[in-house]
Amino acid sequence: MSGMAGVIDYGAGNLGSVMNALRRLSIPARFASGPEELSPAASPFERIIFPGDGHFATAMASLEQSGYAAAIRDWIAADRPFLGICIGLQLLFDSSEEAPPVNGKKTRGLGLVPGAVRRFPGRKVPQIGWNQTLPRPGSKLFQGLPENTFFYYIHSYYAAPDNPAATAAEADYYLRYCSAVERGALAAVQFHPEKSGAAGLRLLENWASV
Repeated sequence: MSGMAGVIDYGAGNLGSVMNALRRLSIPARFASGPEELSPAASPFERIIFPGDGHFATAMASLEQSGYAAAIRDWIAADRPFLGICIGLQLLFDSSEEAPPVNGKKTRGLGLVPGAVRRFPGRKVPQIGWNQTLPRPGSKLFQGLPENTFFYYIHSYYAAPDNPAATAAEADYYLRYCSAVERGALAAVQFHPEKSGAAGLRLLENWASV
């Protein structure tokens, strides 16, 4: 099926459910012991998953201080397989409205997908629960899944890529927004495949098969 998957643990939640999903699919996985294990030239991992939840500024500060920010940038620059989940999608972008400037200083994301993360405009925020997801034709992540598959979401902010071609799937909540991105070996989703039943397992299997 696949070589070893490394899971980045920067102190966020949902890691146990991700590991359980990978175990159910017989995908070998373990937590990365540090950013040095993401060295493209000498990594024990064939692919990397960056799951989690939390605040954009807090998560980004943790990645910068731990060294994972630079390691993730290097991994993706080498076009090695990578899957971001929830905040693992949002942190790929340049900035977020969740982290406005403080004393004139802006919190920057990883800057790997040009664009910004914005807050939903409606009153009922966050979005919590199942929502239809509309994949773009040719998406490898969503191969074999019905067009209107439901996945589990929980988030108050959504990603807005500068280039619409980066969008691999969309969902509707007050507006039509990007719920997944794909570019080369880089993939990321706003929803939680590890909490989305059989459809989520199929998506993870698709990713591990690329």
